Amino acid sequence: MTTARTPVPEAARHLSLRERKKIKTRIAIRDATYALIREQGYEATTVEQIAERAEVSPSTVFRYFPTKEDIVLTDEYDPLVEDLLRERPEDEPVLQSLRWSIHKGLTMALADGPKFEQDEMILRTRLMVEVPALRSRLMESMSVTGRMLCRVLAERTGRDENDLEVRVYAMGLMGALLETMIYWVERDFGDDLLELIDRALAAFKDLPKLRDAPQQAAKRQDPRPGPVTS
Repeated sequence: MTTARTPVPEAARHLSLRERKKIKTRIAIRDATYALIREQGYEATTVEQIAERAEVSPSTVFRYFPTKEDIVLTDEYDPLVEDLLRERPEDEPVLQSLRWSIHKGLTMALADGPKFEQDEMILRTRLMVEVPALRSRLMESMSVTGRMLCRVLAERTGRDENDLEVRVYAMGLMGALLETMIYWVERDFGDDLLELIDRALAAFKDLPKLRDAPQQAAKRQDPRPGPVTS
């Protein structure tokens, strides 16, 4: 039995036929997983059942997703925001670029099939918030995404990706987005997600370019204590 939907995401249609087939297989596995979870719950769903529903072998499932948790947490749009950020004008404020890229990424993610994608996003988000194993694994996934964001922020601001300010800013954003998703779940998905994200990002100030913050740069480079004042 095949799943109802295995489209190739719009953002991936420029890839080679081989890469597109790999993405279709990943989506088929994920669709099978969500269908089974809807029928019997997350804990009762096994990799063997997922493989049978997706018409692949269990080894194929593990080749694409090392753990069952990864099936829920990974999607084809993970690199999308990174690419979108790199396309933004260099003189645009970082926070403005982030807001635009997140909006665009979500819009593109929903463009291939709004009803299916919306239902899937709601189920996926609820699982991430309510299933302890997924919540734990999510923290690891956020760390990986945070490091990606550090790279882009460093490029955009002329800073080093390991600078404390860059790391704190990136992980602060990741934490804010996680809390936004939790809030969305707690209110039973009744709010507009993009509006919630805008409210969360409004709590941040822009991360200035290094050339716009010479005093901060000098302070990091000069370890000498400042003058003592009375």
